[in-house]
Amino acid sequence: MNETHFLNCRHNLLQLMEEGVAIITSAPAKIRSNDTEYSYRQNSDFYYLCGFNEDNSILVLIKTHEFTKTILFVEAYNEDHALWNGARLGVEGSRERFSVDEVYASAEYSGMIKELLREHVNLYIDLYCDSPRIIEAESAAQALHSMRGIKRYVRSIRDISYLIRSLRLIKSDEEIAIIRQAIAITAEAHHEAMRVCQSHMREYQLQAAMSYIFLNSGAVSEAYGAIVAGGNNANTLHYIDNRDELHEGDLVLIDAACEWELYASDITRTFPINGKFSDAQKEVYEKVLEVQLRVIDAIKPNVKRDWLQNYSEELLCDALIELGILVGERKALIEAKEHKKYAPHGIGHWMGLDVHDPCPYVDESGESLAFEAGMVMTIEPGLYFRADDESVPERYRGIGIRIEDNILVTEEGYENLSEMIVKTVNEIETMCQN
Repeated sequence: MNETHFLNCRHNLLQLMEEGVAIITSAPAKIRSNDTEYSYRQNSDFYYLCGFNEDNSILVLIKTHEFTKTILFVEAYNEDHALWNGARLGVEGSRERFSVDEVYASAEYSGMIKELLREHVNLYIDLYCDSPRIIEAESAAQALHSMRGIKRYVRSIRDISYLIRSLRLIKSDEEIAIIRQAIAITAEAHHEAMRVCQSHMREYQLQAAMSYIFLNSGAVSEAYGAIVAGGNNANTLHYIDNRDELHEGDLVLIDAACEWELYASDITRTFPINGKFSDAQKEVYEKVLEVQLRVIDAIKPNVKRDWLQNYSEELLCDALIELGILVGERKALIEAKEHKKYAPHGIGHWMGLDVHDPCPYVDESGESLAFEAGMVMTIEPGLYFRADDESVPERYRGIGIRIEDNILVTEEGYENLSEMIVKTVNEIETMCQN
């Protein structure tokens, strides 16, 4: 991502802010056990605004009636840290690398924050973040309120994360290009899983085959905890044990994808372990696929997300009636939520810097947002019939199917960014038998 992108992101945020000071902190390093750490993952909001991928950093945006200013606090270069953990960019390196007005060492933040807040009436922070740097800012604002000679002091503390995440809803061309790369790698990983899958393998062996593709391509191994669910395990929506044996005649549901330059992909495919759908599996699979295709085809600017959810539930309920699992009139079944037993989750979610991008789904008045060009959303209908559910005809028991793609809203309608990943019955069977 080039520096112009991050400049534009900060400019857009400053346009949304009233006069005041915004403070956005990096993610802390996370201890895994004793003295070992998890691989570092930057705070998505922080990265969105500056592209800096080190911990113990703070971004400060200042807006007055006369000017705006961007200040970055970074961990100073340290030779011991460079020896053991790798060199940090440091203050001088950050001044050269980033198009910000001022750069200081993070150690200077505590001594500067009170002066940075002086004479400002609004403090913008993540209201749900417990970072010590945010707490310092709140304490500094309180101290200024009590000082003599202060003409203007912080009178309002506002949530900066809502403003940032509203901006994150609409992806730039650069962001979409990165998401495309993540999806391209994920496509090859799903195809590899189909090619190598055999009865008596373990679920984790399919996960390993995909992880090899991710890592060998230079991506972060997984954008989220992979689901590799053989047989009835597919009916546990967040199954992540991935330890069981794969059995002849069962399906395997794989919900797994990689991350590229911090941007996620999110793909699910369901296919037969032996490479051939049974008649019952094919019946259910083609119902889910038909729902997905019809929902995707309805996406275009100005369509509301809530309408799309309701439309998907109508289609899934129709599918359940056609399969003989539900009996009755669609409207009454939906009002009674009878379909939710077999189709319990939503039709999709925003995707971007986070696999579940925490962008708003409603506007300021609480109304469902309408789609706009540049939004990226998953579409993932599913039907789940547990093996012990006697309300389901025996031939369908143990079948769990989800099909998930990543959809970009365009000016004309939509683009399926993951359309290269096979998903018709014939395509899947051909891929599995390669």
